[in-house]
Amino acid sequence: MSGRADRPVVAVVGGGYAGAAFAYHLARRLPAGAARIVVFEPRALLGAGLAYDTDEPVHRINVPAARMTFVPGDDEHFQRWLFEAGALAGDPEAMTAEGHVFARRSAFGRYVAAQLAPLLAAGTIEHRRTRVRAVARARDGAWTVTAEQGAALAADLVVVATTHPSPQAPAALDRALAGHPRYVADATGPGALSAIRPQDRVLVVGTGLTAADVIASLDAAGHRGPITAVSRRGLRSRGHNPAPQDPFGDFTVLPARSARALLRRVRSAVADAAAAGLTWHAVFDRLRAQGGEVWRALPVAERRRLIRFLRPYWDVHRFRIAPQVEAAMERRLAAGTLAFHAAAIAGVRCENGGEIAVAFRPRHGEGPAEGRYDAVVVTTGPGHGAVLSSQPFLAGLAAEGALQADTVGLGIAVDEESRAIGADGRTIDTLFVAGPLARGTFGELMGLPQVTEHADSVAERIARDVLALQALRRRAG
Repeated sequence: MSGRADRPVVAVVGGGYAGAAFAYHLARRLPAGAARIVVFEPRALLGAGLAYDTDEPVHRINVPAARMTFVPGDDEHFQRWLFEAGALAGDPEAMTAEGHVFARRSAFGRYVAAQLAPLLAAGTIEHRRTRVRAVARARDGAWTVTAEQGAALAADLVVVATTHPSPQAPAALDRALAGHPRYVADATGPGALSAIRPQDRVLVVGTGLTAADVIASLDAAGHRGPITAVSRRGLRSRGHNPAPQDPFGDFTVLPARSARALLRRVRSAVADAAAAGLTWHAVFDRLRAQGGEVWRALPVAERRRLIRFLRPYWDVHRFRIAPQVEAAMERRLAAGTLAFHAAAIAGVRCENGGEIAVAFRPRHGEGPAEGRYDAVVVTTGPGHGAVLSSQPFLAGLAAEGALQADTVGLGIAVDEESRAIGADGRTIDTLFVAGPLARGTFGELMGLPQVTEHADSVAERIARDVLALQALRRRAG
């Protein structure tokens, strides 16, 4: 074989942020024409994915634009693009009084697409606008990637870069409310809230970032009825400290070997930061940056304990809401049209006329025992336990033993080079996972800087494999 047909083929399943970042950095690391990079993504834009493919004007990135970048080492790349492209012209609320820019999430999706556009135009990256139905391994070690419409691609290496599974609603809600016109089992879909009327009594199940987006979206759409948000602990996402602070503390020197020891160190660092005139934000910024090293130091049993007991507290401090969203929530709280409660759902029934009666089990014996609502919105976050059954191609790979769930219940099992670990415990050298589904091994893989760095590291590894394969084929003639 010779020429273009002899080029190694890298198939990327999923063209949201992680898949787009991987493809971009792989293209940058390879000589021109060294490989075919084919990304399977049904959305029109590569890089938007679930997070940034939204038309809701109140959906904003939840960190300042100066800390969002597609290019490692150039922190202000996105912010420069915003001004150079005029992307803020129709968004007067993007800049805070302190001069921080919290752009709409759709703007970040357009920014990523703009970085990929020259590579797509040149054919360096190919975008196949379709879902993947199956990924199968041949006897010679190659892969066949079959699209929904039936077209197949022979690939030498496959990168799984798909998003999290959809939320898993409490079973009691699904049983009682299936078919109800104002039961929203997944709030992330386009137009998910359109059936909710201005005066409806709304129950939001979950109190994290997605709940904050739902509350802000309803408010912007003119909803003025009461909103009740519940979760087991009743914790809501925190806001940003407007004053700039350098990260504080160090969690990598003699790293904690248990979840309890890590909690003690975080509390101690927060107290030390306060004594130095800093807020907890500085401590969590350091902890986030060192998250991979902190995670790797914990035994598997302690990682599980951390996920079970401490993750909700980490999430509300780590994943902060944009000031504009926080302002909307504070306004509703002050007006008495928004309340947060720590409670579990004990029972649900649908009354005549569509009224929804929900029985609660309060966490501390306080709060409502029952409430009546016109609409229920589920914002409980991804259903991590359903990763391998969430898409047909993942289920197929799991059935043939090429994939297994990780040991802590966050995604797919991979090694330190992000190679998939099969059911037999052995790594598969030509099957990789890029992005948040590799969290079980790498820990902090939800923040955009960490996803970017991870995608780049996987690209670096695969670039070496591509060049080695290319050289082997050339020698073989």
